[in-house]
Amino acid sequence: MVSVTGRATPLEDLPAAVTVLVPLETERAGIVDVRGLERLVPSFQGTSGQSDAVGTFLSIRGITTASDNPGFEPAVGVYIDGVLRSRAGAALGDLPQLEHIELLRGPQGTLFGRNTTAGAISVFTVPPEFDWGGYGEVRFGNYNLFAAQTGLTGPVSDSVALRIDAGRRRRDGYVTDPNADRAFNDVDRWSLRGQALVESGAFRLRLIGDYSESDEQCCGVAIVSRGDFADAIDAIAAGQGLVDVYDGPASDRVQPASPARGYGERVRDGGVSSQVDWDLGDASLTTITAWRDWRVLRDQDVDYSGADRAYREDYRVRLRDFTQEVRLNGKAWDGRLDWLVGGFFLDQRLRHRDTIRLGADADAFVDAALGGQLAAPPPDGIGVPAQFYGSYPVPSLDQVGAALQGIAPLPSGSVPLFGQLLWLQSPALQAAAPPGSALFAYLNSPLAGSAEGQGNSGNRYHVDTRAFALFTHNIIALNDSVSLTLGMRWNRETKRLDARVLNDTAGCDFFTGADPRAAIYRDAIRAADPGLFEGLFLLACNPAVNSEFNGAYSDRRGESRLSGTARLAWRADPGLLLYAAYSRGTKSGGYNLDQSGFDSVVLGGDGAQARDLAFDSEHVDAWEVGAKVAPAPGVTINLAGYVMDIADAQDVVFTGRNFSVLNVAGKTAKGIEAEAMLRPARALSLRLGYAWMDSRYDGDNDFAGTPLAGMAGERVLNQPAHVATVAADWQPELGGGLHGLFHIDARYQSAVEIDGYDRLAGRGVVRNPGYALVNARIGIGGVDGTWQAALFVENLTDQYYHVTGLSVPEQPGAYAGFPGPPRFWGVTLRAGF
Repeated sequence: MVSVTGRATPLEDLPAAVTVLVPLETERAGIVDVRGLERLVPSFQGTSGQSDAVGTFLSIRGITTASDNPGFEPAVGVYIDGVLRSRAGAALGDLPQLEHIELLRGPQGTLFGRNTTAGAISVFTVPPEFDWGGYGEVRFGNYNLFAAQTGLTGPVSDSVALRIDAGRRRRDGYVTDPNADRAFNDVDRWSLRGQALVESGAFRLRLIGDYSESDEQCCGVAIVSRGDFADAIDAIAAGQGLVDVYDGPASDRVQPASPARGYGERVRDGGVSSQVDWDLGDASLTTITAWRDWRVLRDQDVDYSGADRAYREDYRVRLRDFTQEVRLNGKAWDGRLDWLVGGFFLDQRLRHRDTIRLGADADAFVDAALGGQLAAPPPDGIGVPAQFYGSYPVPSLDQVGAALQGIAPLPSGSVPLFGQLLWLQSPALQAAAPPGSALFAYLNSPLAGSAEGQGNSGNRYHVDTRAFALFTHNIIALNDSVSLTLGMRWNRETKRLDARVLNDTAGCDFFTGADPRAAIYRDAIRAADPGLFEGLFLLACNPAVNSEFNGAYSDRRGESRLSGTARLAWRADPGLLLYAAYSRGTKSGGYNLDQSGFDSVVLGGDGAQARDLAFDSEHVDAWEVGAKVAPAPGVTINLAGYVMDIADAQDVVFTGRNFSVLNVAGKTAKGIEAEAMLRPARALSLRLGYAWMDSRYDGDNDFAGTPLAGMAGERVLNQPAHVATVAADWQPELGGGLHGLFHIDARYQSAVEIDGYDRLAGRGVVRNPGYALVNARIGIGGVDGTWQAALFVENLTDQYYHVTGLSVPEQPGAYAGFPGPPRFWGVTLRAGF
């Protein structure tokens, strides 16, 4: 039975693409959080990049919102017991004891909750019971895995029952740091959840309170391509006895980091909710009231190397949501109309503090990177190394002149200043800066760089959101075999941005200060090589820490949108349902909470404006046809075909220097889905799934001058075309009150390009060939279900793959992948009553 429609509806009677998973399926597949649903649902994908908390993306049918920025709302909505988790990372806690999970594909909004464009995941947990019961489970495994869960439920009176559940999970990391005794991508989390249920006649009240914490080291990368600056910055780390950019295969899962920088990620999540269900006779009323508080505190070595170039320290996100939902549904016209009307309210307070700062090697990084480029022979360089910040010994001007004329080599280890080279080769500059002048001294002195710890010293972003929606979802029985579903949603939303940007990056003063000597030097560099000037600016005064953007910013946006659905279903015979549907979904606009989204005057922009951070809402028009077939007892087959036109799609693209926000004019996602549930024997069950997904940018997009140049008509990155899943369970009776358990599940997905895509070459730098992940479990238990012992293995073949990837900031040609987990194995013991 499917609950998400607001009515208890058999899955085979629902004219929509929905997957329902029951606890036995999720437990045996080893699914611990919502990302794991991809093991059983081929058109769903869950990925995490540089952060589990703020860098997790959920995708349905190849549609997602890929950003590690808390200002972006997900395209896939997640609800736990009817309560919205407004960011994907806020839904990543370990799943509690489940009643079932429903995954709805396509735009949602006429039934419940928040508008979504790709789909929704609705998790229903086990409520308190009026019979005493309890359970306990422990797991041990490699990488020092320890996990435990326990729960107890029972009555307080004839009308009140309680339930409490608790969990703890620890596991060592699998991405090692050769510069310190640590490993990234570990697990360390716990959770506590309490419930009360009150039932009195037609009235039912369920109260839930939960709290969880995680304190982990996330997330390590594997270098796929070292990039142009690798040798230069290797020398920085080597001088400190450290490994800088790892040159082994990505499958080693090794990421050097600066020992001075941490990767800690602490998440605290809690909330309370109440749900009232009241049978009014001709109608039923449901209200869900909830308050949630989600907080993230994290550190990060953002240059992904052993050199101490830049880092995050005490980066914070806090999201407080108050939601209120009311639904009233009933029947009319002698039962031929099943109607539902409802409303949804969201009051959200988002608080974000960004803290990108420069490390001890920041100036040396600039000198090493640009010095290596300048040393290249023309036309790529000038054939002579040079520096700006005095990271190496500085020769005298006479020594530089003698070296340029071939009279005598430079002193060993010394590197000329770029200002010295300019003066020696520019008669105009020599006339403007004669020896003994202030400008002459300036050109022969290292530039003032940035000190360790400078950068974001007080960047604060506040976004307050208020959203109000009215929706209706009505099923009209036109006759005994044909029904028409009509749904509509009106959504009104306002967002207010208040931001304060405060950087103390001293290296920016050269580019933005009023010193006339600096102005002449800047002009001379730009005249000699505009590309060098831009490169120096972007390295010394990166957009993420540019003091040019300092100031206070405020903006406000409001929007009202209509969306809806129309579905026609025909029960052709008792074992066949055919349907056709149209849906329109919207996802609200908002603000990119990243100062690198501002325009720089130094590079010809119009300066920082609050509107630089704004992005518009996205809209989806989806058409779907489907069939639900039950040709024989124990056999059900669900088929769907769809086309989804996405307008103003919210895309976040890394340009190599900053994250750019684009509202892409058009994307199209189309595909075919097939699911089959088979029970050929009482002890044997099979779940089979297949999805063909073609998600790509429309060919008529004009991407000229944008980071997506060349991508018109191409597939969206990291979205496979073909995915197949299979899960098999066999529980033979062994006699003596025992039964066996044999489970295997596998997911195959075709090749994907992840990052560094070259349209002419037809492939990317970070990519996955087609691969399969296989999980298995074997065990024994009592036929009454009171106990079970099992051995499990995840990623049985130890398949290496990239979960996602990125272009490494400030390192041209450098790409990294976030490695998938290796083989995990262990034992599970469970008992209950």
